[in-house]
Amino acid sequence: MDISRLEKISDFEWRIAPRQGMQVPGILYADEALIRGMDDKVYEQICNVAKLPGIVTASYAMPDAHWGYGFPIGGVAAFDADRGGVVSAGGVGFDISCGVRTLHTGLSAETIRGCASTLADALYQAIPAGVGSTGALRLGSAEMDAMLLGGAQWAVDRGYGEAEDLAHIEEAGRIPGAQPDCVSRQAKERQRDEVGTLGSGNHYLEVQEVAEIYYPEAAERFGLRQGAAVVTIHCGSRGLGHQIGTEFLKEMVAGAAGFGLTLPDRELACAPIHSPLGQRYLGAMRAAMNCALANRQVLTHLTRQAFAGVLPEARLTLLYDVSHNTCKVEEHTVGGQKKRLYVHRKGATRAFGPGHPELPEAFRAIGQPVLIGGSMGTSSYILVGTERGAAAAFASACHGAGRAMSRHQATRQWHGRELIDQLARQGILVRSPSLRGIAEEAPGAYKDVSAVVDAADRAGLARKVARLAPLICIKG
Repeated sequence: MDISRLEKISDFEWRIAPRQGMQVPGILYADEALIRGMDDKVYEQICNVAKLPGIVTASYAMPDAHWGYGFPIGGVAAFDADRGGVVSAGGVGFDISCGVRTLHTGLSAETIRGCASTLADALYQAIPAGVGSTGALRLGSAEMDAMLLGGAQWAVDRGYGEAEDLAHIEEAGRIPGAQPDCVSRQAKERQRDEVGTLGSGNHYLEVQEVAEIYYPEAAERFGLRQGAAVVTIHCGSRGLGHQIGTEFLKEMVAGAAGFGLTLPDRELACAPIHSPLGQRYLGAMRAAMNCALANRQVLTHLTRQAFAGVLPEARLTLLYDVSHNTCKVEEHTVGGQKKRLYVHRKGATRAFGPGHPELPEAFRAIGQPVLIGGSMGTSSYILVGTERGAAAAFASACHGAGRAMSRHQATRQWHGRELIDQLARQGILVRSPSLRGIAEEAPGAYKDVSAVVDAADRAGLARKVARLAPLICIKG
C-alpha cells in the first residue's frame, strides 16, 4: 500500500481523511512494514466501507488486513440503525461465525510429545476434515431448526459436551434472535450432515504448547502455565453459512435501488437494518452463528473422545470460544453517548475489556480472552481485552496472520508432502486428507503472525498474554 496517502497518528495508527463520499475517516492499526505489505485494494475497501449509510466513528482495519469480498478481511465497522444504518452480508463474510476455541488439557507438552504420533492419528480418525467432509450426525428438519436456535446449548443438551462449557462461550453458547425460517432449504440441506466437521481452507485443530507467558496475571486467570498443552479448534458454519452469504448478497444487490442505496462496490451489497430484508438477513446470520457454535461444540466432544482413548488422564476444559465474521448488536460510546450499534467484524475478533457485563464472571475483572490463530506450523497467541482497547475500533482486534498471497500462488511455490516432512523435522505433526490443501496453507503464504500480534498489542487493541507453539495439526 502507498503509505504517502495516510496520515500517521502514531507508529501503530494511521488515518485516511474523508474524501469522495466517505462519511467517516478510515483508520488502520498496523506498523509501517505491515501497511507497506498490504494490497492497495485494502485502502480502496476501507474507503468504500466509510461511504455506507449510518456508519459511525470510522472504517477500521486490523493489523492482519488483506483484500476481501467488499469489506477487507480484518475490517470493522459499526452502524447506527437510528441514522439509516445498514447491515452488509459482505461485512460479515461467507464463513459466518468462523471462530476459535481453546481448551486446556491438564497435561504437559512433554506428555503429548511422548505419544504425539498416536494422538495425531487418533484425532485425525475422530475429526472429519477436508472439502465436503461429513460427520456421523445427520439432522432432520426439526433437529436442524433446533440446532439453529440452540447453538452450543443444543449440542450440550444432546450429550456433546458439558454444561460448564457454556459459561465460557460468548452469549453462553446461544445467539438470541436466530430465525431458522429465514434460512433457505438449500442452506439447511448443505448442513444436514456437516455438523461436527472441520471443513477445509484455513480451518484446523491443533494441539499446542504454552511456549511463552507475557502477562502473568492474565495467564493465571486464564489457567495458562508455561509448558502446558492446550487444544485450539478453528472452524465455522460450514456450507450453511456460505449459502446464506451467497443468497443474501444477491438479494441485497438486487434490492439496493429500491432502498435508494448507491453502492460504492456491488460487493458491499447491504440493506437498511430496519428493512424486512435486513431483518431477515440478521435472523439467518444469527442462525448461522448458532450453527458454528454447535459445530465447534460437537468437535470438542469428538476431541475429548480421541484424547480419552490415548491419554485417559486428560481433562479438556474450555478456556474460551469467540467468533469472528459476525454482526452483533453492542453498546458503545460515541460522541460521549452510549449507543446500540450493529458492529460488523469481518476477520476480526471481539476484545471486550475488564468490567464488561457480557463477559463470564471468571474473566470480568481481567478482560476477555482474545484468541488469535496462526497459520499452519506457526505460533498462535492469546491476548486479553483492555480498557484502552475498548475505546478503539469498537473493542476489536485482529483474528490471525492474514494471507500474504493467494492459494493459487502458494500451490505454485510449495508442495504438500515436502511441507509435511519439513514440519515433522521441527517436531510438528500434520495430518490432512489433502496435499494440495497443505500447499495452499503453507506458513509462507501468510503474514508473520508475531508481527501482526505485536502491532495489535502496541496499538492498544489488546494485550499479549501467551504464545502457543504447535505440536499436532489436523488440517482441513
